[in-house]
Amino acid sequence: MPAQANSEKSQQLPPVEKSAEQTKKRQNILTRTLWTFIMIGGFITLMLMGHVYMIILVMLCQTLVYREVTALFSLKRVAPDSTEIVETKAKRDPWSKTLNWYFWAVANYFLYGESIIYYFKHVVFVDGQLLPFAMNHRIISFTLYTIGFMGFVMSLKRGYLKQQFGLFCWVHMSLLLIVVSSHFIVNNILEGLIWFFVPASLVICNDVFAYVWGMTIGRTPLIKLSPKKTVEGFVGAFWSTLLFSLAWGTYFMRFDYMICPVHDLGVSAWSAVKCVPNPVFVWQEWEIWAPLRVFLSQVLGRSITHIPYVPYQLHLIVFAIFASLVAPFGGFFASGFKRAFNIKDFGHSIPGHGGMTDRMDCQFLMGVFTYVYYSSLIREHHITVGSVLQQVVSGLTLNEQVELFNDLARYLQGRGITL
Repeated sequence: MPAQANSEKSQQLPPVEKSAEQTKKRQNILTRTLWTFIMIGGFITLMLMGHVYMIILVMLCQTLVYREVTALFSLKRVAPDSTEIVETKAKRDPWSKTLNWYFWAVANYFLYGESIIYYFKHVVFVDGQLLPFAMNHRIISFTLYTIGFMGFVMSLKRGYLKQQFGLFCWVHMSLLLIVVSSHFIVNNILEGLIWFFVPASLVICNDVFAYVWGMTIGRTPLIKLSPKKTVEGFVGAFWSTLLFSLAWGTYFMRFDYMICPVHDLGVSAWSAVKCVPNPVFVWQEWEIWAPLRVFLSQVLGRSITHIPYVPYQLHLIVFAIFASLVAPFGGFFASGFKRAFNIKDFGHSIPGHGGMTDRMDCQFLMGVFTYVYYSSLIREHHITVGSVLQQVVSGLTLNEQVELFNDLARYLQGRGITL
């Protein structure tokens, strides 16, 4: 019905206006397509340059999204509760933006610090200059947050109270949905680029195929929050994403650069990266059920007893299902958000695509799911040099550390290794 109404409306337009509308529509499509390729090219270039550039990219996207979301809340509309405040009605609270970005900086300091300490224990617990940071990171983070909290309380003003407390809640909600989510995405990068690149690709693939199937055969509206979404596009994108995930993920799992966890932020696609692969990337053979084996052998004219596969392919199916059935609800959530504020896009930072939030709404949800799924079901937990160093530095006195060093030196000398 909406598509039919739009077509009837376009038919009723005068020829000049109709031609202008079609020209504008073609221009928007060209702009959107051009910037799509620019973003894809830039993304691939940064990925080849190294993990640190991907982390910077996530940080940049997170910053833009946070700015767009927090900009929706302002203190312009003031309901003064006394005649004394009437004179200051036109003024804005000077602390609003300052506190926005202060809490953002503190949250990033805490979360990125946690990631650095966890993934680079072998560096921070050896370097004398970084050791105080590692040992006192959480108390420093809490102190910084407390300073911000006290600053907020001191900035409270009569006439602004309701909006100021609303801003305080709004900022913390934004930190939870945006900054914390991006922290998990960064952790995915540090666990191996494939845990970031492939899930992100599946969301993009699903979005593209939902648009393609919706434009070609879409007739039935899917959800009122997004009138352009159709059931046909939703279902078609599901099967397309499922097939795409198996081919895409199986191809990129062949490269050590994609599957190896990060131990050195200086590596790039041209570095000689080597690691013992996670068992999910090791090829195995599935023994075919006997009746099915006979049937396949007769149909294909040759004996087939096993089918090669990697466990990662089973996980790819799970990622594809989530990217197709759950991640789009991040987009629906964003659509409801925009309707609540009566805006078309969150911003105009990407020509033809709106704001960064319009492109990242599903990615945050997918990134969090990937990290939780990976850390719960896939990650291998081993004793590492970094974890031992952390226990030694934080749990032993200086004399005990010297004693441990001497004992370890004697042990190595007994094995014929000279320090």
